[in-house]
Amino acid sequence: MNILMLSPFYSPNIGGVETHLDDLVSELDARGFTVIAHSYSPITTPGVKWESKSVIGKNSTVYRYKWFGKNLFHFVENHPVMDFLYLTPYLGARVLIFMLFNHKKVDVIHAHGFNAAFIGGLLKKIFNKRLIVSTHAVYGLNNKSSVSKVIKNILKRADKILCVSKSSQRELIDIGINKSKIDVYRQWIDLNQFKPADEFTQIKLLNNVKLNDKFSVLFVGRLIEKKGVKQLCEAAITLPNINFIFVGTGYIENYIKKMAELYNNIIYIGKVSNNKLNQYYGMANLLCIPSQYEEGFPRVPMEAVACGLPVIASNKGGKGGLIEMLDDNVSLFIDPTVDNIKKAILNLSQDKNYYMTLKNNCRSYALKNFSQDNVNLIIKYY
Repeated sequence: MNILMLSPFYSPNIGGVETHLDDLVSELDARGFTVIAHSYSPITTPGVKWESKSVIGKNSTVYRYKWFGKNLFHFVENHPVMDFLYLTPYLGARVLIFMLFNHKKVDVIHAHGFNAAFIGGLLKKIFNKRLIVSTHAVYGLNNKSSVSKVIKNILKRADKILCVSKSSQRELIDIGINKSKIDVYRQWIDLNQFKPADEFTQIKLLNNVKLNDKFSVLFVGRLIEKKGVKQLCEAAITLPNINFIFVGTGYIENYIKKMAELYNNIIYIGKVSNNKLNQYYGMANLLCIPSQYEEGFPRVPMEAVACGLPVIASNKGGKGGLIEMLDDNVSLFIDPTVDNIKKAILNLSQDKNYYMTLKNNCRSYALKNFSQDNVNLIIKYY
């Protein structure tokens, strides 16, 4: 079976969707599928090398079209019309040209996100192909807004919609999508890559980063305000005997750099490729996800738990992907205020028995919930 994969974002751009697509394409290729992926050059991760065409596995190919960006996307993503105009027309035109000459080689179109779904819907109509759409977030849609009506019309063209959480599924049902058209699936991670670090590797990295023996809290993700980065920094200021390590890039990274200069217990690492992240999970004691919004189904907590790291997670909204993907066997849920973040970190750093109970549960929890068998649901709908 030949799958046309569409997404504005693909590695080496850094992000959860990008890493999921790497895993998905590699797994499909290993199972005998041929994937033809179309995307842009990195538009939120500047300064990385990229190829306009790269071969994945035995049968699959990724095409990347040069596009401009850096921090522009973080501005337009909150403005639906500008977001659409920025991400959709050019990618759509390039894929349409590809399909005019290669449509007989494509069996299924798999679009990721609403912009790609719009392109996929047009291609479905022109070339009569099966269309699968994956969403990767809880979008905060208002079912009475004009934006929701447009999204409803876009998604109506899909043969199946795959959501990463029940919260995301409910959101789409609320704007009028038929429940029977939607299913919920879990992403997965490479459990051979993400596993507890051996002692030698951990000590070597600790020395390179020049950490002391203090309890260490890790943040991995986009350095943007809604991720709760500033709240975590404010908590760090009040906990000088605990290290706070920040991995990632984003439009407020200069704020993190400044805080790292002012406070010895705040360490800014910057950009780290996904294939090296397991090393950083290995040097920390705890992962903190203080998001100020409902997350979809982020990859970072899956990776951390697989590496033996308990998680302090936001319960923003009382639902969402974090609550669905984790439980109190491996995590502690909080309303992510500065005071609550501080109390939770102190709780886990001081109560060794509680901390070790969570830590000892992590690996088996990951093996049960985040294995590559999760791809089977996607293949079913192909």
